[in-house]
Amino acid sequence: MRLRDGLWLFLLLGAGLHVRAQTTAPAFTVVPLGVKGGLAENNLSAYLVAPAGATDYVCLDAGTVYSGVEKAVANKVFTGPTSNVVRTNIKAYLISHAHLDHVAGLLLNAPDDTPKSIYGLQNCLSTIQNDYFNWRAWPNFGSGGNPPAMGKYQLRELVPQQETAIEHTPLQVQAFALSHGKPYQSAAFLVRYQNSYLLYLGDTGADAVEQSHNLHAVWQAVQPLVKARQLKAIFIEASYPNEQPEKQLFGHLTPALLMQEMQHLSQLTGLAALRGLPVVVTHIKPTPGNEATIRQQLTEANKLQVKLIFPEQGQPLEF
Repeated sequence: MRLRDGLWLFLLLGAGLHVRAQTTAPAFTVVPLGVKGGLAENNLSAYLVAPAGATDYVCLDAGTVYSGVEKAVANKVFTGPTSNVVRTNIKAYLISHAHLDHVAGLLLNAPDDTPKSIYGLQNCLSTIQNDYFNWRAWPNFGSGGNPPAMGKYQLRELVPQQETAIEHTPLQVQAFALSHGKPYQSAAFLVRYQNSYLLYLGDTGADAVEQSHNLHAVWQAVQPLVKARQLKAIFIEASYPNEQPEKQLFGHLTPALLMQEMQHLSQLTGLAALRGLPVVVTHIKPTPGNEATIRQQLTEANKLQVKLIFPEQGQPLEF
């Protein structure tokens, strides 16, 4: 840093202004395996997360797995072959809810996968075990349910807001319940590596629309991490443009509702703490023209000056 830059920073801090520091080394690597909210079967919600420089990943949701890894291999993120990456580099799954666009990749790859754990809230795991791994919809790769249980996957229930170690990785996770349009439940995952955190939210409606306080509970939990610059990114959905009628949101967010929730977070952290915070926009419905409209609406509404990121399948991100 040059002397005048250091003096400028000193003066800003002395004036009571907050600057989001640019860390020289990222804490996390994220590889999006799928980023869309339905329709495109080969690009559905799934994000690999590992400490920066590590090769042992946890998969946040698993709508698309093989096709996403295939794209990442083509982009030289992994050396391949694709099947080996799926089998060996993915150490566990964190599933926010059991809708098909969040679990299809996990189910389809199960016959060739290696044993590993699936983490989620009780309601999610029950659906996976009883409605998928039941010898009717799919073979029972779980450890309970209809016999014979093959036990390839250990379904590990997360207690809300209780930190749990993720097997075969150095990561920890806390889960928070979300409302995804009554009666559906989803989850947010606060992933920790040492003193750094990522927040991934599965599908969710806004508190005002869902008549819940679930998102407020998440913001309460992460606000000290935002203030301390320990929260490196928020992954949050914007499925529909603002024109979508409220009765047809089906437990999802629009750009206006997303920014409304960011405003609620800023009331807890202060405006300056959010400035420059990476907000990764997930689950955009790939209806023609939808993405361009959502991007424009988010950009125009970004009065908080968060750093909006629109992930691309197979293109790694660092935080």
